[in-house]
Amino acid sequence: MKKVVVIVLVLLMAFSSFACNKQTEPVNKIGIVTGTVSQGEEEYLAAQNMKKKYGDMIVTATYPDKFQEETETTISLVTQMAADESVKAIVFVQAVPGAAAAIDKVRETRDDILFICGVVHEDPSAISERADIAMLVDELSMGERIPKKAKEMGAKTLIHYSFPRHMGYATIKARYDIMVQTCQEIGLEFVAATALDPTGEAGMSGAQQFIVDDLPRKIEEYGKDTAFFSTNCGLQEPLIRGILNEGAIYPQQCCPSPYHAYPSALNVDVKGHEGDMQYMLDQIGLKLKEAGQEKRMSTWGVAINMLMIEAGVEYAKEFIEGKITERNDQEALKRIIDSLAGGVEVTLSKYVEDGKELDNFYLMLADFYDFSK
Repeated sequence: MKKVVVIVLVLLMAFSSFACNKQTEPVNKIGIVTGTVSQGEEEYLAAQNMKKKYGDMIVTATYPDKFQEETETTISLVTQMAADESVKAIVFVQAVPGAAAAIDKVRETRDDILFICGVVHEDPSAISERADIAMLVDELSMGERIPKKAKEMGAKTLIHYSFPRHMGYATIKARYDIMVQTCQEIGLEFVAATALDPTGEAGMSGAQQFIVDDLPRKIEEYGKDTAFFSTNCGLQEPLIRGILNEGAIYPQQCCPSPYHAYPSALNVDVKGHEGDMQYMLDQIGLKLKEAGQEKRMSTWGVAINMLMIEAGVEYAKEFIEGKITERNDQEALKRIIDSLAGGVEVTLSKYVEDGKELDNFYLMLADFYDFSK
């Protein structure tokens, strides 16, 4: 009789343990696809922060640094992520080339997955047709705001660093055209400068070294009252460091954020303050004031790319839980963005292409941060 009781107890304990393990395994998961630390440190860190917050509910993957050449790898990693039936949503930031094809591939077998794309590289209409929600900084408004901010900071010249791949993107080209026009209207000299593409043969280190070498030459030619803007994330760190040392002007990054290149360029210790936006702004401000650059360098008061990931995850979570019932709910998205933006006003508008409004493609805009106050 005792043996029977022992066997029953062992079986009950085993079943109980199995049941507990089953309960701890999340039924629904959210995938996050970002770049690596070298191509998109902010997005990568945001994904890791979401994983710390929600544990096994979050699964992450990174696309290759040379994503332009390795689109098949990107497509493959997204389809592999979607092969897990517990993955109910995928947040894809930056939505690099291959994103549209990856969504198409996944939709062949998983039309239930919610796709939220940010920092869209491909044609807006192509992503709008495939993703449930798409987000991008308001490139068009930036085309007007950046030259005006540069002039307000004392600039006489605005130098625009880019390369052919980026100039082939519809939104970047449109912003460029608006910049040229705005500079003409406000009397600011506009200079188009070709930089090295970090996805090319020289890689990121070669592209950054080009900026290190070229920026002083540009300042020698045009003077210190020269503002610089680059379309590439990886080029922001050498730009910031060089501009600080040379005393030039820097209105904002391509993807404005206190966390974007400023900490590494200014040697600001982020450890222990990863989510403390005001701490980061204060530390940047101190460094700029030490160099007398607090009125000549700026950014936004919110980490816009990180915000896209955080908002995307929170939106996906509420959708999976049934709190949001529409795949594209602008009011819910704005509510979530406002809750995460730390009091900074982030406006949402819809992208318009050839007179047609893309209902699920949102442009995000925030104000410049004044480090002199």
